[in-house]
Amino acid sequence: MVLSVVWDFSPVMFSFPDWLPLMGGREVRWYGLLFAASFVVGYWIMQKVFRRENISNDVLDQLSTYMLIATVVGARLGHCFFYEPAYYLANPIEIFKVWEGGLASHGAAIGIIIALYFFSKKHQKPLIWVLDRVVIVVALAGFFIRLGNLMNSEIFGHATTLPWGFYFVKAQETALRTDARHPTQIYEALVYLATFFFLLRSYFKCGIGEKQPGFIFGWFLMLVFGSRFFVEFLKEPQVGFESSMALNMGQWLSIPFTLAGLYIWYTGWKKRTQAKS
Repeated sequence: MVLSVVWDFSPVMFSFPDWLPLMGGREVRWYGLLFAASFVVGYWIMQKVFRRENISNDVLDQLSTYMLIATVVGARLGHCFFYEPAYYLANPIEIFKVWEGGLASHGAAIGIIIALYFFSKKHQKPLIWVLDRVVIVVALAGFFIRLGNLMNSEIFGHATTLPWGFYFVKAQETALRTDARHPTQIYEALVYLATFFFLLRSYFKCGIGEKQPGFIFGWFLMLVFGSRFFVEFLKEPQVGFESSMALNMGQWLSIPFTLAGLYIWYTGWKKRTQAKS
């Protein structure tokens, strides 16, 4: 206990007084605040990207709408149909109860790619051009969301004797509170933050987005989902059926994204090399 971190942080930032009309008794949670912050900060960064490309804020506003809807819908449907399909198919009305929790990053990724395909068609931009720029802020959003998971004391790892293990006092299951756990939310958050800075530098300092289309998107997929594959080895199963799997659902879903990133990066690198020769 002396060498570990006792994590007893409340997921609720504050509650509105009961006497307030409409808002009385409602809670404001850290997760919701961090989720919102990811869009606010992401919008500010994309403003700089679009200004550099001489694209109006109206287009950015439309892109932000596509992204917000795709992220929420994709993440929710991803959780429902990747992790608990039997339950949600039997109780479809439960799919709409987003406030009760249950979002999957792989579903969000699929939803975003689909939404950006339609966005690119509408604005006559190559899809890879849009993806190369959007994933910069998506990596940062992943950082914020994993911090939100930490505040909720959820999606943590197996028991560990390492000195940075966390005792998640507010874990939902009592049995999970008795041992120090890998703070896998922090592991992933740090990888996503490092990925964000790498992609940001690649775009603004190196101009790689213009020199090699697909470079930024390919590296995003390899770094985010490649790291996710390995961190999953340290995580507690999110749903019961994963306990009997050699690789859990998060890992199976990460493999195609990682391989796709490698293919996209290699294809762009090969074209750039051929153009030089």
